[in-house]
Amino acid sequence: MQRSAFRAILIALTLAVGGFAVAACGSSDDNGSTSTGAAASTTGGTTSTAAAGKKIKVGLVTDIGGLNDRSFNALANKGLQDAEKQLGITGRVLISKSNADYTPNLTTLAQQKYDLVIAVGFLMADATEKVAGKFPDVKFAIIDSSAAGMKSKPKNVEGLLFAEQEAGYLVGYLSGLYAKDNNVTTIGSVGGQKIPPVDHYIAGYQAGAKKADPSIKTLNGYSQDFVDQAKCKEIALDQISKGSKVEFQVAGQCGLGVLDAAKEKSIQGIGVDADQGYLGPQVFTSALKKVDVAVLNSIKGVQDNSYTGGQDVLNNVKSGGIGYGKLNADAQKYADQVQKVQQDIASGTVTNIPDTVAGS
Repeated sequence: MQRSAFRAILIALTLAVGGFAVAACGSSDDNGSTSTGAAASTTGGTTSTAAAGKKIKVGLVTDIGGLNDRSFNALANKGLQDAEKQLGITGRVLISKSNADYTPNLTTLAQQKYDLVIAVGFLMADATEKVAGKFPDVKFAIIDSSAAGMKSKPKNVEGLLFAEQEAGYLVGYLSGLYAKDNNVTTIGSVGGQKIPPVDHYIAGYQAGAKKADPSIKTLNGYSQDFVDQAKCKEIALDQISKGSKVEFQVAGQCGLGVLDAAKEKSIQGIGVDADQGYLGPQVFTSALKKVDVAVLNSIKGVQDNSYTGGQDVLNNVKSGGIGYGKLNADAQKYADQVQKVQQDIASGTVTNIPDTVAGS
């Protein structure tokens, strides 16, 4: 009896110590992330793949839309979070409250010797070129702006570009099919600032809609803002009052007001960048721009030494970087047709999709 009791005590102590060790390891991994707003999704330790990768630090600077835009900046941050989980990198996000924050935020990360500094958006092109010139040993990537097109031709900047017109064409074609079937004469779009990535979407949207329904009338307006939802909602409501039955938002956080207007007036709304179907049944579909995948791939490039400084990486339908999102109940009828158009774009059957808005 005494020997049995002693053995039982030894077994219990061994299990207790082992359990404590496992718990301690888990705790250490849980505190490994320094990415702003990402800690909750980066816990749980690194995978064997991450453990094998080169340990690098990656910083990301948002544009003025911030992480709550549910599209552009949020997707970039998701790419950083995915890199933390999959590649074992250390990430940090700096949020820009105004255009004046771009240069200081980029400079802060460069001074702290981050291996890659990612600028989220076309609006940061000048600041990125300026800071990259001062820190030639730091690698940079910028979304929606060409590195090859920069005046100083920096060799430490990689451009992450997208064929937004292809995504616009897909959701526009879908809108045209819907319009034709439902005696809809007018559709609309609301852009944020009039910059190339925004106009690419809108030009493709208008072209796709007219391909499906040559008689369709298209309305377009700009809020000159990527944050204030009320501004975008006002433009959308004005277009709806003029007969628009489909509203495409291309304005980041501001554009959430467009989708709100669509819900309020019981018409179709189209999301942008991310799949925004979760915002309600009024979301016809979304024009997808896989910023998260582009960010993750750029980080992989730095980690495995395949980073292409001084060049641009184009993401399009063929590469899987562009597409369309979940279709609501009204859009499901056209699923096969829009899928066929996507295949035709990928194969090169559909070409020369415009990327400039008529009259611009």
